[in-house]
This record gives sequence, structure tokens and C-alpha cells, in this order.
Amino acid sequence: METRNYTTITEFFILGLTEDPTACVILFVVFLGIYVVTLMGNISIIWLIRSSLQLHTPMYLFLYPLALVDIGSSSSVTPVMLMSFLKEQPSLPVAGCVAQLCSVVTFGTAECFLLAAMAYDRYVAICSPLLYSTHMSPRICILLAGTSYLGGCVNAWTFTSCLLSLSFCGPNKVNHFFCDYSPLLKLSCSHDSNSEIIPAISSGSIIVLTMFIIGVSYVYILITVLRMRSSKGRHKAFSTCTSHLTAVTLFYGSITFIYVMPKSTYSTDQNKVVSVFYTVVIPMLNPLIYSLRNKEVKEAMRKLMARTQWWY
Repeated sequence: METRNYTTITEFFILGLTEDPTACVILFVVFLGIYVVTLMGNISIIWLIRSSLQLHTPMYLFLYPLALVDIGSSSSVTPVMLMSFLKEQPSLPVAGCVAQLCSVVTFGTAECFLLAAMAYDRYVAICSPLLYSTHMSPRICILLAGTSYLGGCVNAWTFTSCLLSLSFCGPNKVNHFFCDYSPLLKLSCSHDSNSEIIPAISSGSIIVLTMFIIGVSYVYILITVLRMRSSKGRHKAFSTCTSHLTAVTLFYGSITFIYVMPKSTYSTDQNKVVSVFYTVVIPMLNPLIYSLRNKEVKEAMRKLMARTQWWY
């Protein structure tokens, strides 16, 4: 007989973070609050950049697509997570599970490329300030942002293609709070090495490439800053990089733990905790990092609020 891929199940059940009723109530309130702050913070960043001419520079224009990525990343995961706290083992249709995985990979990959583009922006601003307007023109910024989203779509296509090549004919309980690739792979009854190796190579290559761009950019930035004679100039250069370095450290620290470290070194519960951090918590922290630590953003917010109050 001819063997072919087939799917005998129509839905997946999400086990979530915990089954303790008391913990579910507490976590529901906590993550609902985080989600609200995430939406409000990132929408505020978008509104602020659109409304303030002083922020219409590449450094801040990259925050616009980054805020959209953070909204998309959090919205792909948090509603299902909140549902798991209210309903025991909520279900998602197979198509919904595939769509969720595709969204998470798309936005996560796009954030990698955007952080690399922002590092390159800082490199040009500090190391080649006279060429900044040429090397970081609006056209180039749009191209870099578009490429970031395109890279996210390509990587998501890789994951989705491998997932759709699998057959699911047995257990359908996903031991996670969303349809992540690794727990879905464990449920497949047609597991082959390619379905594990190809996504790992794809995501690993993107992480290495973007980290290399960020690392090289900051090596040149550090060399340039140390050569500056003015302490005020050094302080200003470092201050413009602090927010980005903080965001890079948080994001790459968590995804490296998930996608690079050997699976034998951590448990499923640790995997869930780190996944919560990079899919739910970091999208909330990014607008806070880029606003609370940036004088220009705070000044633009103050002027915009004053203008809004005057209007009313």
C-alpha cells in the first residue's frame, strides 16, 4: 500500500502553565495586566512616533515596526494563554494551531532582524556620522524594515511546511501554553529527522547571523567611543546604545536558551517559563525600555501631552 501523510485529529488541547485553580486565577490577572500594558505601551510608541516630528529619524522610526512586532507577538500567544486559565485544556483546531505557530515564528524572527538593523543604525550614527543621512535614508530604513518582515515570513514558512508534512494520529495534548513547534513535534506519529533539523538550521542561522551583525556593530562602536577625547561625547554615545543593548540582551538571552542550548539541559517547565518571557514579557518591556531610558522620547511625550491638554 502507498504510505502518505494523514491527520486523524481535528484539534489540539493546550495544557497551559498550571492546573492549580488558585494559581490560574492569580496568573490570569497578572497576564491580563501584562497584555493590557503591552498594548497600551506599544500603541503609545506608534502614536508618539507618528505625531512627533523630532522622532522622525531612523533611530526612532525602527521602533515603529518593532512595536507592531511586539503587539503581534503578544497577541498571538496571550489570548490562548488567558483562555487556558479560565477553561481546563482549551482546544484549538489544527488550522488554528498552525496559524499560531506561524505568527509566533514570523514576529519572533522579524524582531531578530529589526534588532540587527537598529544595531547597524547605531553603528552608522556613531562611527560615520557624516554619512548617516546617506546610509540611513528613509528608503533604506523602509527596505530594512521590509526585509525584517520578509525574513520572518520565510522562516515561518519553513516551520509551517515541516509541520504540515507531519501526521498526527495519536495524543493531541500540547504540553505548552501555545502551539510551539517542539511540543507539536513530540505528538507526531510520522516523526523524521528532517522535520527537526531543517527548522533548527533555519532558526539557528538567523540567530547567528543577526547576533554577528549586532556584535560587529558594537565592536566598532566601542572602538570609536574609546577614541573620543570628550567624556561628554562618550557618555552621549553610550546613552544612545543603552536601551538597544538592554533589549538585545533580554531577547537573545531567552531565545538562545530555547533554540540553541541542548534540550537535555533543561526541563519542559523551564522551557515554558523562558517562552513566557520572550513572547509575553519582553513585548511589554520594550516600550518601557525605549521610553523610560530615553530623554528625547520622554520630551516628545511631554510636548505631545501638553499639546493635547491645550487642545481640550
